[in-house]
Amino acid sequence: MSKRILVVEDQPDNRQIIRDMLADTGYEITEAENGAEALAAIAKARPDLILMDIQLPVIDGYAATRRIKTDPALKSPIIAVTSYALGGEEKKAREVGCQNLTARANCWRKFGNI
Repeated sequence: MSKRILVVEDQPDNRQIIRDMLADTGYEITEAENGAEALAAIAKARPDLILMDIQLPVIDGYAATRRIKTDPALKSPIIAVTSYALGGEEKKAREVGCQNLTARANCWRKFGNI
């Protein structure tokens, strides 16, 4: 069984970049365009990793992460991905339960090495 990654990103171009970068890795990729869709996707299939955009419509990434972390059975690490990695964002991401925060440009470089 392949590992699952849930990509929560509202911008189609960014989702495509992630799909392209992970295409040959063997990971099963599920996508959600907002926090509400992410919660629904997690209810259907538990991901092994969640890449969570912070600025999302409907339910933002911080609120979605808080809700996800209320489920003690879900141990999936959550990495916050944002283009706005300003001072204080990493602290805020960790406070809501993210294991890490990365700027979107760094994310593309990191996942290019998977």
